[in-house]
Amino acid sequence: MIKFDENDWVADRTKSFDSSGIRKVFSLAGKLKNPINLSIGQPDFDVPQPVKDSLIEAVQSGKNGYALTQGVPILRDKLQAEVDSEYSHEDREVFVCSGTSGGLVLAMLAMVNPGEEVVFLDPYFVMYDSLIRLVGGVPVPVNSYPKFRPQIEDIEKAITPKTKMLIVNSPANPTGIQFNETEIKQLADLAREKNIVLVSDEIYRLFSYDEPFVSPAKFNDQTIVIDGFSKSYAMTGLRLGYVHGPHHIMEAMLKVQQYTFVCAPHPIQIAGATALDTDISHLVADYKKKRDFVVDGLSKHYEISKPNGAFYVFPKLPWGTGDEFVAKAIENNLLIIPGKIFSNQDTHFRISYAASDNVLDQGVELLKKLSMR
Repeated sequence: MIKFDENDWVADRTKSFDSSGIRKVFSLAGKLKNPINLSIGQPDFDVPQPVKDSLIEAVQSGKNGYALTQGVPILRDKLQAEVDSEYSHEDREVFVCSGTSGGLVLAMLAMVNPGEEVVFLDPYFVMYDSLIRLVGGVPVPVNSYPKFRPQIEDIEKAITPKTKMLIVNSPANPTGIQFNETEIKQLADLAREKNIVLVSDEIYRLFSYDEPFVSPAKFNDQTIVIDGFSKSYAMTGLRLGYVHGPHHIMEAMLKVQQYTFVCAPHPIQIAGATALDTDISHLVADYKKKRDFVVDGLSKHYEISKPNGAFYVFPKLPWGTGDEFVAKAIENNLLIIPGKIFSNQDTHFRISYAASDNVLDQGVELLKKLSMR
């Protein structure tokens, strides 16, 4: 009998990155009794009732088979109408995918060749670096500390003849920073000037608190926009997203979807169409209050760049390493995420204020105490 080394069975591409550190914290959360959980990046409100009713009705009425790869008309047509109304681009098509993460996977597989570079700001959403490596690309993080805003000169310096793509995430995970219109236009113009793909991850666009959200697609009609329903409508487990951009890129991504995800779940797409007609402005207003509560409560104890979107705060560590500080927090039944999971630096930690007011109150009080070693 031939004996194989277990490593012979695993593709090399899986060895270029580690499992998400966030998942490890989530696993730990399941072992603690009633933790003060400020680690989870998902809304604490429930899926709106009309959306749940629509999903149940779709399942009960037999809408459980395959959907069109590009999305069912009831959802895709609504999305296309919204996109056409916002941008009025001659060449901008929409298709439905399995979550924003699914859209990112498709974008990387459809556009990034082995050896090509992808530029993004550090700190960054954990999936960017790993997905780029998965398709054989080269991650190029650009330091945005301490304010977490794009410095166009630094980004331009990072672009080489091998650069294929620039990823923009605003409002951003993990920092909560939303770029202003001038910054967005600079990024859009730079991508056009350098003839590189601009991908805009807009999953938090509705969680915009202090100024209107602006997409780089407003200034660059070749921008690939990836968005979804997970954060806005608390549909994180239902895996529904969408992508829009020029026809030839959408066709390439759809071809990849056909042979990977096949389609987003049919009944959930029908529920998504209902979600588009659901007003969540009162929930966004509530999250703005949560943001203010956390920032006001911690600003005298931590160095914080005030977030103006999403539902995260990214304070600077008051002492020690991220692992040391998070370990002390866990000893006190508080769950937060070390910043090095999102960064090449180990100087900050992430708080998610997508939690009840009671949990936030407990968390803020405990973090005040932890700020003094």
